[in-house]
Amino acid sequence: MPLTPLRIPTPDGVADGFAAFPEGGGRHPGVLMYPDAFGVRPVLRTMAQELADHGYYVLVPNLYYRTRPAPVFELPEHIDEESRPALFGQIMPLMQEHTTERVLRDAAAYLQFLTAQPEVAPGPVATIGYCLGAVLAMRTATAHPDQVAAVAGFHPAALVTDAPDSPHRLVPELTARVHIGLAEGDMTPEAREEFNRALDAAGVPYTTEVYPGVAHGFTMSDTAVFDAAAFQRHWDRLLPLLDAALSKS
Repeated sequence: MPLTPLRIPTPDGVADGFAAFPEGGGRHPGVLMYPDAFGVRPVLRTMAQELADHGYYVLVPNLYYRTRPAPVFELPEHIDEESRPALFGQIMPLMQEHTTERVLRDAAAYLQFLTAQPEVAPGPVATIGYCLGAVLAMRTATAHPDQVAAVAGFHPAALVTDAPDSPHRLVPELTARVHIGLAEGDMTPEAREEFNRALDAAGVPYTTEVYPGVAHGFTMSDTAVFDAAAFQRHWDRLLPLLDAALSKS
């Protein structure tokens, strides 16, 4: 399945990205997939293709397009523990520049672009994300409850903080089905309880699940923390969530 490179107009410029969707024509439910902090790279392309094989149009934007087109960082083929500190020295400033205001401007642009594609079926879409991308997926879903019917996040960055714009504070605005797949250290029990209370207030179907014995980043096969069993578990949770929320023609 070939990937289609894209240029996505935003209020701050043009974001590069790509799409994966089934061959053979037709229109398919839309999914906005946010990468982890390392950004767009081959492993994200493989994951988007796999999801497209299940009947979805998958849009993956370059989160750091304001800096340069992807690949933004010079990443090793395998990201091990020794290479992570130097990489995060490059990544953290860009993450800090990715303010809530920027996230929301981008999210509106990505959704507008996604739903306008001729291969995308009418109706609601899903947002999914990994690490930093899980936070962006949640912010997109809470800001656009009329458009997002499912949201999933895996090994998320902080969803519960003391900040006034903490993602969990807007969760009661959700109308989407939710799955959050956590590594054991991703949330304290107290933070998870607070997040679940917010989901309860939203009144939406949800699961927040700790995947046992795995570390943050467990879905990414180009890292030392990849866990094949947890990666399969992620598909086992994600695909039924999407199937329940998004109708296929």
